[in-house]
Amino acid sequence: MSNLIMRPYQMKNFFAPVPAFLLAGSLAFFGCSPSGTEASAEAPVAVTAVTEIEPEITSVAIPESSLELSLAYVPGGMFLMGSPETGQHDVHVDPFWMSQHEITWNLYNQFLEADIQELRREVYKTFYNVDIETADAVSAPTWTEEMLEMLRASDVPSDVISTPSPSWGDLSGGMGTDGFPTVNITHYAAMMFTKWLTIKTGEFYRLPTEAEWEFACRAGETGNYLPNLSSDLIDHKAWHRGNSDRSYHRIGSKQANAFGIYDLLGNVAEWTLDQYHPDYFAQLEESPAVNPWFKPDQLYPRAVRGGSWMDNPEEISCLQRRGSDPSWKRNDPQLPKSLWWHTNAFHIGFRVIRPVDQPSGVYGMEEYWIDAIQDYY
Repeated sequence: MSNLIMRPYQMKNFFAPVPAFLLAGSLAFFGCSPSGTEASAEAPVAVTAVTEIEPEITSVAIPESSLELSLAYVPGGMFLMGSPETGQHDVHVDPFWMSQHEITWNLYNQFLEADIQELRREVYKTFYNVDIETADAVSAPTWTEEMLEMLRASDVPSDVISTPSPSWGDLSGGMGTDGFPTVNITHYAAMMFTKWLTIKTGEFYRLPTEAEWEFACRAGETGNYLPNLSSDLIDHKAWHRGNSDRSYHRIGSKQANAFGIYDLLGNVAEWTLDQYHPDYFAQLEESPAVNPWFKPDQLYPRAVRGGSWMDNPEEISCLQRRGSDPSWKRNDPQLPKSLWWHTNAFHIGFRVIRPVDQPSGVYGMEEYWIDAIQDYY
């Protein structure tokens, strides 16, 4: 079963028990066609040269807060992913908006402190355009009053939307929270944050795929990518072991790339949407690979991109990738270990993207949600 939205025939697993009349009414309501990870119908095209890029930035207000999420436009196109040393493949990605900065503790705490009952109401309002507190058969003609009463009395299961459990102490490591990147959160937590953000804004957000992340990091360099090994230039663009003073730093305190995105090269490494495969390019079956994504079906390893404040300068490049590891929870005394928190991943954060081509309703969104897996490592 999908984590967020179920198809009509799956509604019996969403609210149990559900009589036949609710299933029938739901079939009339969910009138949208599936959408997956397939490419758009247009032929892949390369983006403009890096010197021609003019950053396009927009801001999204976060409801019920004073915070905004700044997004940079990434035009999409064809590029030669990887390098001769790591492997290469022609890849095409569709355009998207990417958060200019890594998600901060300020924003993550809005999710952490969210009222679960209010989120429950917003699930229906955002995805089904029904306010279950006030709706009736007139305002929501496809939902009978009996159906609405059942929904009002039901709890939203935790795999639909949930908020993080309390953390084990200060998981920022005392490095700062106001304006600093969120760290020590699990892949599941990052995924659930994107659900919350989707519910709050009414627009679909998710983690970037590995291909999208590398494309955004390259910022117009579509051919052979050569990491910039000049320590002087790297110091202007990234926080790394050589200049970080053993700490992450406030977002946006180094230079942005040509797309207007900060800290892709360093500060904290970032979660992606993919299962980690050491032989990534051998797994790609088509050329060009269009919007490639390896949907996770195992807890470890999940793919993380970019260098961090803990990495050496020579590891700071758009090609840097690694897989998550159980040792990131070695100080967690629970069994199963927390779904939400790492205890030893002070170098791992995340950012989000908003695809230009939004999924077709709830069917398209559910393709990207991933089931929680208990951690017994």
